[in-house]
Amino acid sequence: MARISVGDQNLVPRNVFGEKSPPPLSVPEDDGNVRSSSDTVESTGGVKLKKEISLLDGVAIIVGVIVGAGIFVSPKGVLLYSGSIGQAVIVWILSGVLSMVGALCYAELGTMIPKSGGDYAYIGVAFGPLPAFLYLWVALLILVPTGNAITALTFAQYLLQPFWPSCDAPYEAVRLLAGLITCILTVINCYNVKWVTRVTDIFTGTKILALLVIVGAGLWYIFAGNTEQWAAPMHGSLFSPGYIALAFYNGLFSYSGWNYLNFVTEELKNPYRNLPRAICISMPVVTLIYVVTNIAYFSVLSTEEILSSDAVAVTFGHKMLGFMSWLMPFFVACSTFGSLNGAIFASSRLFFVGARNGHLPAAISLININCLTPVPALIFLCILTLALLFIRDIYALINYVSFVEALFTLMSISGLLWLRRKQPNTKRPIRVNSVLPFIYLLTCGFLVISSCYVSPVEVGVGTAIILSGIPIYYATIYKPIAFLRRISNDINMLCAKFFICMPNEEKFD
Repeated sequence: MARISVGDQNLVPRNVFGEKSPPPLSVPEDDGNVRSSSDTVESTGGVKLKKEISLLDGVAIIVGVIVGAGIFVSPKGVLLYSGSIGQAVIVWILSGVLSMVGALCYAELGTMIPKSGGDYAYIGVAFGPLPAFLYLWVALLILVPTGNAITALTFAQYLLQPFWPSCDAPYEAVRLLAGLITCILTVINCYNVKWVTRVTDIFTGTKILALLVIVGAGLWYIFAGNTEQWAAPMHGSLFSPGYIALAFYNGLFSYSGWNYLNFVTEELKNPYRNLPRAICISMPVVTLIYVVTNIAYFSVLSTEEILSSDAVAVTFGHKMLGFMSWLMPFFVACSTFGSLNGAIFASSRLFFVGARNGHLPAAISLININCLTPVPALIFLCILTLALLFIRDIYALINYVSFVEALFTLMSISGLLWLRRKQPNTKRPIRVNSVLPFIYLLTCGFLVISSCYVSPVEVGVGTAIILSGIPIYYATIYKPIAFLRRISNDINMLCAKFFICMPNEEKFD
């Protein structure tokens, strides 16, 4: 077993404040493998993440992360901004198609740049360290912990729903349970990657079963002749570009997570083959399930019932399942449990890679020498999520998160086109038709611009947070402040000893 001593300089290979920071990421023209400056020097006895994710695990991660809180929260938001059930179904279909187009573009990026970190790695290769840091900055403050907090809160609300059938569960009970499950899943992720994939596989099956129950009950209801909800499906449709954009934001929120497998590329077996296969299998399945689930919702529940409910699936269960209605909140809780598990696993690797590249304190890039998991990154993410559990307006938060995510996804897809021009000879195991990234760029551009008119407050705050990362970058990375460097080194040494960790050995197969 490797020993960790106080004087071991290997514990500080690089840090966020500029000491021994690596150069910007690059893609060599010859073999397509991404390398850093550490590949040219002798190994210093570090450790690295293990490749334990199979194709089935990859599909389970994508489906498990996507099918979570969104399908049980967003139907209300999509209907609210669509104005009619017909337009809402169209939004669900087009959101799935758009997510599939984006996922295929990310398959090209992920096989061309086989590094964990997803958008962070791609933006860094295409546009340099500052834009990559800004993505990491907003992911740190908004995207990742907010998404995890929403999923944890949805889990708690649905699990407690049977105990308070006629009213909302107490605020404190919901937050306490959400915090508890976040901590439990963090411990599982710290202990063993195989445990994580097993939990994901099991609960992916559970959530698919829950949605099949909804679909089956809805089809039975329709075949019994109850089609009055579809008499005028487009009545009341809202065609204002701003409202259409907000409807798509809520729909795309339910599909968010299609790029999470790109966050863990280094742990995926044979990523050149399994990454695109996992995407092509999982995305059509999710889209089909989502569309038929919403058709079931809209067939059984009236527009007024859906808009007045914060737990659409539970309201559906009360109306259709009778004395077995308690199954629905249980299934939904299982679904969000699996989704949160997959999100914690994948998103923690984003911060791990950011720290490894010198954009966060080096302590976050340490790996436990016994479990070979990024324990400090997982604990760091857990703390951020716990801090954001005191959220009341989930729907405003969805609009807020979706704007920032759409903006940086737009940048990643732009990077794909830029790299085709900048590095035309780079090995690309997958090359999608140029029409697909252009379609995605135009659609995301429309969503970003339209949201400026309908949700100026959310857009303004999101933009301010993005821009606030610029002085942080120059103060901590470009021209580091001495006392911050010392603090980073001290934290790095403390985490290494406390969590029995060592630096990552940056080698890619």
